[in-house]
Amino acid sequence: MREPKKSHNRSPEGSGPYAMAGCGRTARSLLFVRISVLALFALFLGCGNLHGAPRAKPTFEEANTLFCQGNYTASLSGYARLFDSCPEARDRILFEMGVIHSHPRNGNKDYQKALDCFQRLIREYPASEYRRDSERMIFSIANVAIKDGTIADQQTRIDALRKEAADKESEIAALRRTIADLERKVLECAVKTRAVTRILIEKGDRRLTLFSRNEALKSYRIALGGAPSGPKEREGDNKTPEGAYVIDSKNGNSQYHLSLHISYPNERDKKRAQELGVSPGGDIMIHGIKNGFSWVGDSQADADWTRGCVAVSDEEIEEIYKLVQIGTAVEIRP
Repeated sequence: MREPKKSHNRSPEGSGPYAMAGCGRTARSLLFVRISVLALFALFLGCGNLHGAPRAKPTFEEANTLFCQGNYTASLSGYARLFDSCPEARDRILFEMGVIHSHPRNGNKDYQKALDCFQRLIREYPASEYRRDSERMIFSIANVAIKDGTIADQQTRIDALRKEAADKESEIAALRRTIADLERKVLECAVKTRAVTRILIEKGDRRLTLFSRNEALKSYRIALGGAPSGPKEREGDNKTPEGAYVIDSKNGNSQYHLSLHISYPNERDKKRAQELGVSPGGDIMIHGIKNGFSWVGDSQADADWTRGCVAVSDEEIEEIYKLVQIGTAVEIRP
């Protein structure tokens, strides 16, 4: 039984896994070589024909087709059978198996197996035309492995930081619940003792704070009039007043859920309006959201939308309404 002569026209630039993505490119010269090889195989019954009994055997084309289809495991099995049946082409087989093991699209890629293939080729076939390309692949795989290791380390660090951030968020949420419970207890105590003695409204900070003497009980985000800068001077200017006032009435049937009326205008406001020859206006209140729009909630404070009043959410005005009595001092600062 004669085995086919080793072809010296092989080229790593031909088809096969070495091409990495060139499944549709077959040069005429390579095609001629392959047809010649197939003809020789047919003439001599192929290197896989044992004891003269014909049997099906894998071919390079079959293994390459499986590679091009993305069936890397089956392609490797095909090359493994070729390794046993075609000893004269083992250097090429080792090279192409190494390429498949390290191919970026191979979901089961194994750099160590790829290195084993290339290193065995260099060791056992030092004169092979695939030797130089194998050395290059070894160098490339080493670099890729280093980069993959760096990426893995960075991902591990990122995961650790995310877990740490999640733990911190849990701690912050627990602290917020604790603060909310303490505020609720303080406010419950204030309701029982009627301890709110002063309301401070800071226009620039959009903040309303309830005080018991000199101790701040709770603060709220607020919305002001559509022209919040400066003190109110006349009716219809959409400004929120500035100065010292008191709560002079409460309305549990307000168009804005609940409201507390501020004693604007005071004597100073009246004098200024008289000098300008205008009406100072009135109806300045601390109130909730317009009836029917309570769903806006806390976001009502994201913009100044009143005609000069001080607005909080419906939930907040319910709390303030219980705590503040008629006669409570109100200071409105710029």
